[in-house]
Amino acid sequence: MSLSLIPQAEDSSGPLTLAAHAAFVPIGIVTVLLGPMLPTLSAKWSLNYTQAGFLFTVQFLASTVGVMLSGLCVSRWGFRFAIKAGLLAMAVGVAGLPYSSRILGAASIGIYGLGFGVAVPAANLLVAEVHPLRRSAALNLLNFSWSVGAVACPFLVAAAARAHHVPLLLEAFAGLLFFVALGIAAMPSRIVEPQASRGRGAQVPAIDWRGNSVLLLAALFFLYVGVENSFGGWIASYAKTLGTLSLGLALMSPSFFYSAMMVGRWMASLALKSIEEVALARAGLLAACAGMACLLWSHAALGVMTGATIAGLGLAAVYPITISLLSREFGDASSQVGSVMFTVANLGGAFLPWLVGYSSNRFGSVRVGMVVPLIAAALMCVLYLANWKPQIGSRELEAKRAAS
Repeated sequence: MSLSLIPQAEDSSGPLTLAAHAAFVPIGIVTVLLGPMLPTLSAKWSLNYTQAGFLFTVQFLASTVGVMLSGLCVSRWGFRFAIKAGLLAMAVGVAGLPYSSRILGAASIGIYGLGFGVAVPAANLLVAEVHPLRRSAALNLLNFSWSVGAVACPFLVAAAARAHHVPLLLEAFAGLLFFVALGIAAMPSRIVEPQASRGRGAQVPAIDWRGNSVLLLAALFFLYVGVENSFGGWIASYAKTLGTLSLGLALMSPSFFYSAMMVGRWMASLALKSIEEVALARAGLLAACAGMACLLWSHAALGVMTGATIAGLGLAAVYPITISLLSREFGDASSQVGSVMFTVANLGGAFLPWLVGYSSNRFGSVRVGMVVPLIAAALMCVLYLANWKPQIGSRELEAKRAAS
């Protein structure tokens, strides 16, 4: 182990965290972009519900490929390279979307899906690595930045749609992605990534791929990304079918969900100082199920907004806590296991939103389709009742590190 690099790595934690936060704001915009754009794209390309749902499948299957590439990029060229490459791919995909036919438009969605598949795991694992004593809180704050972009996106799309400037807005999003990538590329060489502070001869512990922890985490990653993207991605289309909301309000409805997630992640970073992370995840999932049920029973704007808000608050801390459990359960092997988990997560993002579209088309009602994320969230509640080992406190972790 190179002792001379350790102080540099510690001093680098702030700039590296800032880089991840800067990337996560536009990543949040791009991740949720398809939801508020879906009514417009469905009308432009004459899509039924199943075909519209397939666009989510394209996005997240491409993202799955991106996750696989992300692990390779991180292991060979580092976290920042993967984040930069992902941001540039997203810029290309978003820039091409407004000028495309159905086939080329799906390809553009696939390109930006590939991009955030590369960037998101790298940024999450980077922050988990540089904040080993407060992973859950740091990851909640990182995903708070993601939520800032996710909240802004539907409002901006709705405003652009009213002014007939959607292509201009998408070009602005692409420009933002490019300039954030440029800023990360310009970071000075003295900023050292976590790998540099670990010796080249460090041994990665063996992984029991058939163990309970692997199977439970795989199910949680699959279900969570599927739930968030199927619920958030279809809220605007669901609200539009009610006939009680204006088009502008229907397109903005996902922002209530993502605004609640943003506030919830900030609150979770404070609550985790006194509440055990698994207990917080359990409570959040129960609240999310209640919010989704409220939305399903509603027929007016107030019920839609209330249900979306409660669901967003409930889900807010669940994904960061799940990533924290991954890092906690597997330690030095978390990057290796993480590439598999993020791949499984994107399969959930590809499948569940499509299933919402298929169910909506099969039964002629988006309301029926929206039962899918409710059932998946209930399954997550059950999985979080597993006997997770208690969180290692800061002093215990320091002692463990000193002993090793």
